[in-house]
Amino acid sequence: MDKKQIENQAKYWRLSANHDYDTMISLFNSKRYSDTLFYGHIVLEKLLKALIVINNEISAPMLHNLPMLAKSLNLNFYKVCNRTYTINYLNKIKSLYNNLCLNPKLKKLSNNLP
Repeated sequence: MDKKQIENQAKYWRLSANHDYDTMISLFNSKRYSDTLFYGHIVLEKLLKALIVINNEISAPMLHNLPMLAKSLNLNFYKVCNRTYTINYLNKIKSLYNNLCLNPKLKKLSNNLP
């Protein structure tokens, strides 16, 4: 991939993550806690994919970590996702989101964000 392709793909993941971050916050405000955490996962995945594109100069893999999802099948996720549980993980997601956004390689892309 050339530099322009790398930048375009990384921007795509970054913009998509920003959009989904706003959705995550809206879902939380609507008390849709399990959906909030789902979107939190997607937000972090997309930021990590942007970094993979930048650091490795390859297209991001179109994969999800299925083994980790399979491990959590023993939980009834919707019953676990009350307000307290969601606030705990939402704060962790926000913190990680902010830290990843401070990465100089992603920060550079942010200059052109709406």
